[in-house]
Amino acid sequence: MQFTYYGHACFMVETVGKKLLFDPFINGNPLMTGFDINTIQADYILVSHAHGDHIGDLMAIAQNTGAKVIAVAEIADWVQKNGYQNVHSMNYGPVQLDFGKVRMVPAMHSSSFPDGTYGGNPAGFIVTTEDGSFYYSGDTCLTMDMKLIPDYAGLYAAILPIGGNYTMDVEDALMASNFIQCDKIVGVHFDTWPPISIDREKGTRLFEAAGKQLILPPLKETITL
Repeated sequence: MQFTYYGHACFMVETVGKKLLFDPFINGNPLMTGFDINTIQADYILVSHAHGDHIGDLMAIAQNTGAKVIAVAEIADWVQKNGYQNVHSMNYGPVQLDFGKVRMVPAMHSSSFPDGTYGGNPAGFIVTTEDGSFYYSGDTCLTMDMKLIPDYAGLYAAILPIGGNYTMDVEDALMASNFIQCDKIVGVHFDTWPPISIDREKGTRLFEAAGKQLILPPLKETITL
């Protein structure tokens, strides 16, 4: 699997010949100034919830790429009402798609569109393809529901927020790694703004001491998970 980080909670996973983009928010990210979102190609766009720092570039990238948008029903309806029809509406549960299985799972957070209207339930995703399974938690605190995830899939890697304040911090993410039984964690949702700044060295050492790996992906670069 190839992982490309576009900052905050926006990233691409390339697996079985498909490009899966998650939570497209780039233009409003102060760390991504000058990046041309028109260079991004995607086959699918998966959206965890409706906050502006997760859907800021959703419509532009969807229209530019023709990607199918996978999201909870309220977000899917909003996308269609804004003139884009290539959506797959779902809620908590699994669906089989051409690249593999996607299971939407609960996240403990809030969700509203930038205008304040209700954005449906926040979510995470377990994606299973021939390359293996990975979990993206979306924005969430640590929750006991995560203990169900190993019953759904044996994870190759997991993408978790680590910035604290609005989501889990590094210590919570380490606990979450135990809940989900996954030792390879990619940290997202950190350092974008001061309230979610982290001590990178401390976080890396914390995971190393537990015999686990915390990957802090470089911006705009592709790594192999």
